[in-house]
Amino acid sequence: MAAAALAATVTVGAVSAAADVAGSSGVGDSYFPESGNGGYNATHYDVVLRFTPKGHQVTATVTMTAKATEALRSFNLDFRGPQITSVTVDGKRAGHTRDGDELIVTPAAPLAEGAEFKAAVSYAGTPGAQQNGTLGTYGWVKTRDGAVVLAEPDGAANWLPVNDHPVDKAAYDFTITVPKRLKALANGEPLAPVTRGNQTTYRWHQSEPMASYLASVAIGRFEMTYGKVGGITVITAVDPKFKKDLTKVHRRTVRALRWGRRTFGPYPFKTSGGIVDDPRLDYALETQDRPVYGGFVPSEDFIVHELAHQWFGNSVTVRRWKDIWLNEGFATYAEWMWREHRSKRDGTAKTFKSYYRQPPGSPIFASPPGAPGREQMFGFPVYVRGAMTLHVLRKRVGEEKFSRILKTWTAEQGGGHGTTEQFIALSERISGKELDRLFDVWLYRKGKPKRGSW
Repeated sequence: MAAAALAATVTVGAVSAAADVAGSSGVGDSYFPESGNGGYNATHYDVVLRFTPKGHQVTATVTMTAKATEALRSFNLDFRGPQITSVTVDGKRAGHTRDGDELIVTPAAPLAEGAEFKAAVSYAGTPGAQQNGTLGTYGWVKTRDGAVVLAEPDGAANWLPVNDHPVDKAAYDFTITVPKRLKALANGEPLAPVTRGNQTTYRWHQSEPMASYLASVAIGRFEMTYGKVGGITVITAVDPKFKKDLTKVHRRTVRALRWGRRTFGPYPFKTSGGIVDDPRLDYALETQDRPVYGGFVPSEDFIVHELAHQWFGNSVTVRRWKDIWLNEGFATYAEWMWREHRSKRDGTAKTFKSYYRQPPGSPIFASPPGAPGREQMFGFPVYVRGAMTLHVLRKRVGEEKFSRILKTWTAEQGGGHGTTEQFIALSERISGKELDRLFDVWLYRKGKPKRGSW
């Protein structure tokens, strides 16, 4: 994908009234049927945002560059954010209506199939957070001195007019203006900030394709430090209440990053690091490049888990949410492998056995990780039984081939998407073994797998 928005040459053309259609209001994901939108592929988002602490006000213009995949008389964006002040398509005022979480945009003239176009949406107000009994608080989350965005799985629409589904990854640029006493972080590489009067503008450039739920900003009085690992810029930021832990978090991140490069293959992005902010969310999110830790100092295991997602989830992204074990099972198994690396013992086998000894009624075996259902996307089966699946695979194919499977997966699918079927096919290709039964038992059958059944 393009590293930045290019000046698009738009050919609307003569589109017959019979040919142009309204883009669909979802991509057909079985877990989130209304998330994402049809009729176009986004290639870039330019996010220009100003934050005013008084009243927690945001004014923003988000410009999406996209290519129509069919002739369109209108198209949808996912957006549940504040009041819209204007919508344009290719610089011309466009009609727009809101229907629940959908923003329906009608250009001044229909878009031809294959046409590149720019849709700009401006809004003003206070974005909000989602409250979910299973997933917790996510979206645009207020902090004591600013805000932070953690948007998995469908919280990007709280602050971005966006094609909010992982199937449509895009590059991003962020321009964030805040009072100069504050700092603003986002995904990607930092460009030089500019201060005028009592306002500072921070710019961040994410050239690698990114799913919308991984897009993030963090605004606050951060303490920061920088470093390098093999040409990768490592940026660590903490809320002032965690100032004494800044060096510790940074060093842990550097160690985990070095190990990850050896274990999973080349790091897929230009920057890394982490952000520790103040809301007590009791979870972290693998926002691209720099994970966000919600109100706590992360342990080494926690950091390894979130950095592993940079390969498994961020670079290789699920095409459908039911395959979430490809993110969480892999990151959990990375924790097990890290502890094994640190102890120099076969710690993964010990961890596997401790979980396998759990009774059949354990939450670990409550649902199959390959089809957990929307309410169990982030439950124990996806994380733990997903990791157990990888351990069983490792023992079946051997150390050398298991390592090759992981590195080939990140190399061949990196920058794009992966499905469970593709991972099974890759595992069989590299190992030379028939593995359908193993994956069927561990990923798709209900209950605790019986010994000898795989």
